[in-house]
Amino acid sequence: MRCLCRVPLAVMARGGYCRSPRRLKSSDERPPVPLGGRVLTNPDCVFQHNMWDHVQWSAEEREDARRRVALNSSERIPQEDRAKYERDASHFWDGFYETHQNKFFKDRRWLFQEFPELLPPRQDSASAAASAQDDEGLGDTGETTASRAAAQQPGKGGEHLGKQEVLPGKQERHGAEGSSGFPGDHASFRILEVGCGAGNSVLPIISSIRGRGGFLYCCDFSSRAVQLVKNHPDYDGSLCQAFVQDVCDVTASFPFPPRSLDVILLVFVLCALQPHRVQGVVNRLSSYLKPGGVVLFRDYGRYDLSQLRFKKGQCFSENFYTRRDGTCVYFFTKEEVHDLFSAAGLEEVQNLEDRQLQVNRAKKVVMRRVWMQSKFRKPLEPPQTVTDH
Repeated sequence: MRCLCRVPLAVMARGGYCRSPRRLKSSDERPPVPLGGRVLTNPDCVFQHNMWDHVQWSAEEREDARRRVALNSSERIPQEDRAKYERDASHFWDGFYETHQNKFFKDRRWLFQEFPELLPPRQDSASAAASAQDDEGLGDTGETTASRAAAQQPGKGGEHLGKQEVLPGKQERHGAEGSSGFPGDHASFRILEVGCGAGNSVLPIISSIRGRGGFLYCCDFSSRAVQLVKNHPDYDGSLCQAFVQDVCDVTASFPFPPRSLDVILLVFVLCALQPHRVQGVVNRLSSYLKPGGVVLFRDYGRYDLSQLRFKKGQCFSENFYTRRDGTCVYFFTKEEVHDLFSAAGLEEVQNLEDRQLQVNRAKKVVMRRVWMQSKFRKPLEPPQTVTDH
């Protein structure tokens, strides 16, 4: 009996999804559907592959997950200890990257298959020039920006930069006052990655936008993480601006003006924020999207294995936990994700629950993973009509 099933088009029409059997390269090819296509049809074959997609949970499995979460949430972190986790969040993440450097996560080569919106559209010289002309004057908004010259520096120095040295909205403010230029203002396609970490998305994106009129901004509130990105030999200051930013700080400015971004990438970053701050962060980020721009989101889903593994005493609040290294994580549902981005004025393009079964064939262990994967678009503005008086 066959154990590997590729989802047919008829299933896709009913709301199913499948992934192309081969990995697509960074090109103009656009995968038609998200997530995976390796579906387990015979439970006896579960140990024949390391991963299965679109896993359906039984009622008993759902109830077991609910019970385990209720148990590990029954004992909360004392109120008097909670403030330090928010106050010292950047310190905890600095410690994480000091320990793991850039070896904890693999480069996210899957990005362009699940999020082909990251690939800049190919333009002829005429359309590229028109796009650049349309973007002229974006810096004349009162938003503080760094000088374009600063963005061209590779930034490969070995010194450890403190936050005040790289926060574009503060340290570089005086040099940019009154300037209409900003890093990447020459680009026809601009991406912001929030929570860039050690660059596992940054480096593949830099490679994909080279020679295609794109520019990448990436930020993290760990100065250690940002320095790891800038020290990497593949970091290119002519294509990327890496900077330290606490996106929860409403007083901090970005090195680009509002309505200047085509894509905002949020991969495993909102889960690390205090839940009561997430809506404000999404609202503010949305203001930097161009009309028609998109937010690409992937994060932990409710009842993921990592949530079930928490012990008593690690829970802040419902579905929000702290790890032993002091970093925090929240587990989302589809409904929460929809409400979060819709409240920021964005339109849902895709909102999926990615359920996978990961398999340790040597130990005969199966692990149920749950992630959220979503796309939301800023509405296009209706054309203005001129009325005669």
